[in-house]
Amino acid sequence: VQLQASGGGLVQAGGSLRLSCTASGTVFSVDAMGWYRQAPGKQRELVATMTTGGRINYADSVKGRFTISRDNAKKTVYLQMNSLKPEDTAVYYCNAEVRMYRWSNPQTNWGQGTQVTVSS
Repeated sequence: VQLQASGGGLVQAGGSLRLSCTASGTVFSVDAMGWYRQAPGKQRELVATMTTGGRINYADSVKGRFTISRDNAKKTVYLQMNSLKPEDTAVYYCNAEVRMYRWSNPQTNWGQGTQVTVSS
């Protein structure tokens, strides 16, 4: 199973970016998908998660600015980031609970990370 993330980059404060992450390989189904981030010198933290059924959880720091969505058929999760702030600067990692086969238990998988840098 591979998670391929894209969409990071450099943006000025107040700008927007859209991240995407697609699961590929031996994938029967994907349960929860989400995004985490890790800033230099800090621990990895949750940004947003979304279940197959559409239940969403956001970190308080991004509520009202970030929107998570997913396309279950494409096994892809998106993160629309608006009104970006310098404190949003971090490496963003996608995460997915993947069942490789119908009888498998879901396993946690991580993408390679994509850098988001917000300049002031």
